[in-house]
Amino acid sequence: METFPVRYPVRRADKSIDSCHFDGDNLETTIHFGLLDQNNLIGVISTFEAKNNSFVAEKQFQIRGMAVLKEYQKKGFGEKLILNSEKHCSDQNANLIWFNARKEAIRFYEKMGYQVKGLPFEIKGIGEHVIMFKTMNSE
Repeated sequence: METFPVRYPVRRADKSIDSCHFDGDNLETTIHFGLLDQNNLIGVISTFEAKNNSFVAEKQFQIRGMAVLKEYQKKGFGEKLILNSEKHCSDQNANLIWFNARKEAIRFYEKMGYQVKGLPFEIKGIGEHVIMFKTMNSE
């Protein structure tokens, strides 16, 4: 899959390349966004319709597999990926966006208006995460 060249070194370098295939990647509602620098893929994010029973919102979307190559991090590219995903979700009349965030990424997402829901939990072999969410404006 096209997301693997970015997901692998950023998210799963210590695992097999097959670990870069995430649940939801092949759903009908899944959209994969990428950022290019001179025709080289430098960042990816996947967005798809998925219900999390922790929330009562009717139409929910999940963000998954966001990654920006190390040499491009802290330059605003992650924010661009998130904003593009939010626009897509808004265009699909989403009420809520949610995802599992790595502990070290919480502050990044909080700056983008996301909130933590619940207590931290461990994803086996990956690390500590929290559920984060943002309510979308319904128009």
